[in-house]
Amino acid sequence: MMLPFSPAPDGLRLRVRLTPKARRAGIDGLAPEADGSVALKVAVAAVPEKGRANEALIRLLAEEWHLPRSSITLAAGAADRRKLLHLAGDPAALAAALSEWFARRRS
Repeated sequence: MMLPFSPAPDGLRLRVRLTPKARRAGIDGLAPEADGSVALKVAVAAVPEKGRANEALIRLLAEEWHLPRSSITLAAGAADRRKLLHLAGDPAALAAALSEWFARRRS
């Protein structure tokens, strides 16, 4: 199974495809990307103005993965649906935790 994250020196890089102004907030699985990779599909109810949707995305993922909000930052894509997030921490521990989370969601 392809996963939407890759190791970075001080954490992980996570590819996200965000849908703002959704009826409900939630994580909707994986979406194929043009380059053959996958991105995590996430929907938030917040509007894409003044960083509200980006903040809602970070808050949602932090709550879902039990991470401090301060450990998730937007690395690229502030005004784009495709985002690259940085999750700060031990890359191996984060990768193991997220891999387990994805495995639970698939079953």
